[in-house]
Amino acid sequence: MMVQQYTRTAIVLHWLIAVLLLGQFAFGWYLQEIPRGVPERSFFVNLHKSSGILIGLLILVRVGWRLTHKPPPLPDTIPRVQQRIASATHILLYVLMVVMPLSGYIASNYSKWGVKFFNVVTFPPWGVESKLIYAIFNQTHKVASWLLLALVILHVFAGLKHLLVDRDRVFSRMLPRCFPER
Repeated sequence: MMVQQYTRTAIVLHWLIAVLLLGQFAFGWYLQEIPRGVPERSFFVNLHKSSGILIGLLILVRVGWRLTHKPPPLPDTIPRVQQRIASATHILLYVLMVVMPLSGYIASNYSKWGVKFFNVVTFPPWGVESKLIYAIFNQTHKVASWLLLALVILHVFAGLKHLLVDRDRVFSRMLPRCFPER
């Protein structure tokens, strides 16, 4: 069965952002272990913010690509209900990929620390420090992170199901061409 593959750009963005997001999530988790007031903490927090900005920009490129390049259709052999679930899951993945870095950036803009891009450029704050706005967007950032991680795990298991159980070549649509599915 011939299954249409995603574009090379979509494949590169998919895997690059997947690796970067998982690394950023682990890094964010690690940050929670560094006690407040420890000098190294601000270095790592700024590194997390700076890399989050870069990942956020990559995500915007990916969203733009997705909006201008229709993904290949799922095979007709996949039940309609599964196709709808896959579509809804992808929409939620994109929403959370935007909400997570954006909420972190907004929270930082209303914190007393601001945003220092790789400790080289200090971005001007969007407004005066606000503990309430910071708390709302920081919590949104954390919740979006956990929801995104849960959806990524679901996405991975769905992909593995297609690869190992269904063997319907759906998994190969997002594989780089140098890794043909067997």
